Amino acid sequence: MNDEKVLLDHGSGGKISHAMISEMILPAFDNPLLAKLDDGAELSINGSRLAFSTDSYVVDPIFFPGGNIGDLAVNGTVNDVSMCGAVPQYISVGLILEEGFPADDLKKILSTMGQAAARAGVQVVTGDTKVVPRGKADRIFINTAGIGVIPEGVRVSGDQARPGDKVIVSGTMADHGITILSAREGLKLSSGIQSDSAPLNHMVQAILAAGKESVHVLRDPTRGGLGTTLNEIASQSNAGIRIEEASLPYKGEVLGTCELLGFDPLYIANEGKLICVAAPEIADQVLEAIRQDEFGGSAAIIGEVTQDHPGRVILETRIGGERIVDMLTGEQLPRIC
Repeated sequence: MNDEKVLLDHGSGGKISHAMISEMILPAFDNPLLAKLDDGAELSINGSRLAFSTDSYVVDPIFFPGGNIGDLAVNGTVNDVSMCGAVPQYISVGLILEEGFPADDLKKILSTMGQAAARAGVQVVTGDTKVVPRGKADRIFINTAGIGVIPEGVRVSGDQARPGDKVIVSGTMADHGITILSAREGLKLSSGIQSDSAPLNHMVQAILAAGKESVHVLRDPTRGGLGTTLNEIASQSNAGIRIEEASLPYKGEVLGTCELLGFDPLYIANEGKLICVAAPEIADQVLEAIRQDEFGGSAAIIGEVTQDHPGRVILETRIGGERIVDMLTGEQLPRIC
């Protein structure tokens, strides 16, 4: 960053975010656990393997079709712990409130957080609350951290993708980002698009039951969307990834909105979808396990890991051509989660 100032782009999850992480954050806290850059850290304590993750939520607006900042925060941390192959157990909740924030809104947010925790089967066991003067924040920010137990035999990480592995997504992409954009800008979409915010821990356990030693990578494509997350996996694993445009699941309304507004849906955020990279011999079983979950009905195999073009993602277009899918540059939609 040199002498630059922090920009909204630094929170995009794309190239500029990764530059800040590699140039400023990693050098300050350099250690092997952090350097893996997975959705959470894998910790070994007295023979047990634990996953630990934290995230902060600043979404605008705080209420949107399909959820609000509260259940988004719980689901997001449950999912980050789950992407380590762990069974989430406990979470913390930190609230930063602006003076004057409506008590009824806070009650509604806390209620939905409790409901989300119960649905995921986790307990909120600690937390903190701070209030800042009016005008010194934007209504409410939430931080959540989570911890879970990694079962024996599970080894998933962004650096484990292998040539021949199949790439599976658990459902339609870009629903959350388009919902937030529509709510923020007051777009009246007759299609009823809503956020896909959901807990994925039960889905992950079903995936691992299909063949835990053959499931290599689990990631949820949040900020930066599918395109950026696949680039992260390709880079961490030093492998290529080839995906097929015709196999990508999207709602027609989402694609139409993206086309109308000039957005690439590959880079739009998701909050209730995952990417699974698994050995080809169990890909069909994994796909069926995902489709049996209440949040996985639109799951699809979208491509595979290759030996070619290490660190790059290639898209085979509908008309038979190819294009490079790079990591997101800049910020399409700020404050998406």
